[in-house]
Amino acid sequence: MTVAERHRFILSLLTERNRASVAELARATEASEMTIRRDLELLESRGALRRVHGGAVNTLLSGVEPPYAVRAMIGGEDKARLAKVVVGLLNDGETVALDTGTTAVAIAEAMAERRLTVTPLSLHATHPLAAGEGIRLLLPGGQIRPGELSFYGEMAVRTFEDLRFDTFILGCCGVDAANGATAYNLDDVHVKRAAVRAAQRVILVATAEKLGRVALGRICSVEQLSLVVTDAPRGTPAVEELRAAGANILHA
Repeated sequence: MTVAERHRFILSLLTERNRASVAELARATEASEMTIRRDLELLESRGALRRVHGGAVNTLLSGVEPPYAVRAMIGGEDKARLAKVVVGLLNDGETVALDTGTTAVAIAEAMAERRLTVTPLSLHATHPLAAGEGIRLLLPGGQIRPGELSFYGEMAVRTFEDLRFDTFILGCCGVDAANGATAYNLDDVHVKRAAVRAAQRVILVATAEKLGRVALGRICSVEQLSLVVTDAPRGTPAVEELRAAGANILHA
């Protein structure tokens, strides 16, 4: 396994069982116990787990968004593929609002060679966007949420009340046919809702594990989504339920 694959395996196992030993992780990943201990040390430093004698335990609560640093370690290739597809849907000269999250950062990196006006909802996306010569970068106001670095509060909401965008590229923590797009953090939800209202079209980008999941705060309904871009396979139940609810789905 690569380092990223080991990290994904460790986090997945701890999600299922809450606890794992160094010895069993070493056997399962075909890595040395010293390598596993280094993996656990790194994951602990990013808030993904807690080391205990002989192994590690899960510290991520069900129904709570994992830390940004943890999410950034997972699925990089999948997010880059989704980003390429999404950016291919944009026309040069468009005004675009770009949501928070690790997939949004991959989209920002793919946008760098385009000619667009972009308002990102988090500081994480500003660095790749600022490097693009054809990017006109407009930042919203508001407070910054630690870790996620997302803009929130009245000033951020007002930005999307005062401006109008061709496209809002929306991320989510979950999406299903009954509840639409949802997110864990309620401060972020208010800003996302305002961005949905400010855009002529809303493109939802969701990796496969987001489909069928429901988080605490409702962002918008399926009817408000112009397009759903996902890497989920065709024919999976969550995909077909969204399609039956009227969602236009593009598989990356």
